[in-house]
Amino acid sequence: MKNTNYHLHLKGYVGSCDFDRNYVDYILARNEGKPVNVLIDSLGGSLATALSIASAFKQHGDVTVHFVGMNASAATIASLGAKHISMDSSAMYLVHKCSAEFFEWGSLNADQLAEVRDNCEAAIRDLNKLDNNVASMYAGKCSKKQEALLDLMREGGWLTAAEALEWGFVDEVTQFNEEKPVLTDAVASAMAAAGMPIPNLPMDTNESLLSRFIAALASIFKPNKVETHAEPIEVKSETSDENQEPENTETQVSNEQNQSKPMKRLFKLVGAVLKQEDFAVGEDGVTLTADQMQCIEDALSERDERNNELTEQVNALKAAPAEKSNSVLDSSHEKNEPTSAFDGFAKTVNTAKELYKMVP
Repeated sequence: MKNTNYHLHLKGYVGSCDFDRNYVDYILARNEGKPVNVLIDSLGGSLATALSIASAFKQHGDVTVHFVGMNASAATIASLGAKHISMDSSAMYLVHKCSAEFFEWGSLNADQLAEVRDNCEAAIRDLNKLDNNVASMYAGKCSKKQEALLDLMREGGWLTAAEALEWGFVDEVTQFNEEKPVLTDAVASAMAAAGMPIPNLPMDTNESLLSRFIAALASIFKPNKVETHAEPIEVKSETSDENQEPENTETQVSNEQNQSKPMKRLFKLVGAVLKQEDFAVGEDGVTLTADQMQCIEDALSERDERNNELTEQVNALKAAPAEKSNSVLDSSHEKNEPTSAFDGFAKTVNTAKELYKMVP
C-alpha cells in the first residue's frame, strides 16, 4: 500500500473528542469539492454520532476511509457513507446488535416492577428498530439481504480483513509497506562508540555534513571503477598540452575512445579538510601523505571532542536541581476524560454498592 496523507484520524470512543462529528464537519468544510482521506481505528461507541458522521461523508461525496487495528460497532457504521473503504490485511471488523444502557437497583413493589417491565419492553422495541435500520445500511453497502445482515449482527464475532471483503463491508484489502531501513548519523555514531560494526545500509536522505564527509572518505579508499571498453591509452606526461601531437602514433586514439576514458572524481569536502582545492581521485585510487592523514585525524578528533562537550553539558543539566516554582497546583479541576458507556455503568454500580453498605 502506498503512503497516504490523511485529513482525519478518527480513533477511540465514537462520540469523544477523538471521534467527534463537529471536527469531522470542520475538516469536510475545509475540503469542500476535494477528496478527503480518513483513517479509522476504533472499537465503537455512540450510534447517534456514527449515523451523523456517515451522513456527513455521504453528503461530501468524495471520502475514502481506511481501517487499521480493531474496528467494531459504531466505527464501522460511521464508514458507510464513504465512497471507498479499504482495510489493512491485519485489521479486524465487527458488527453486532445495538445495545442501550440499563440500570435499575432498589427495593421495588409490584407496581414499580411493572413499570420497569414496561420500560424494558419499550427499550426492546426501540432497539429492534435500530437494528433493522443499521442492518439496512449494511445491506446497502454489501448488496446482500437485510435478514442476512441481521443474522450476522445477532451472531457477532470478529471478521478478518478477507472476510470483511468477502461480505462486502470493504472494497479493498491493503498490505503493509516494507520500507528498507536506513542508517542515520546518530545510530552510526552510537554503534561506532560501542565498538559495534556499522551495517552496510543506505544512509538517511537527510544526510548531514558529517555523513557526506564519511562517504567521501569511503570513496577514496574504495573507488568505484568506471567500466569502459576503450583500449588502454599511453600518456607520456600529465602536464602535456592537450593539443600537442603525440610522437608515437600508436598512442593515438579516436574521439570516441577519448570520450570513454574514466574521469577523475572530485571530493570537495575532503579537499576542504586537507586544505586542497579540487581534491580528485583517479581510477586507481589515491595515496595520502602523512600530513594529509593527520589533517583527517585532527578533523575527526575535533568532532569527538565536540560530542564529548555536548555530552557533558547534557549530564550537567540532568544533575542540576530543578528550578523552584511558586505556582500552586490546583487539583480541584480534574480533567474530564471521555469514558465509555460500560465504564459509566460500572462506576454507577460501584457507587450504589458503597451506598448500600452505609445503610444500617
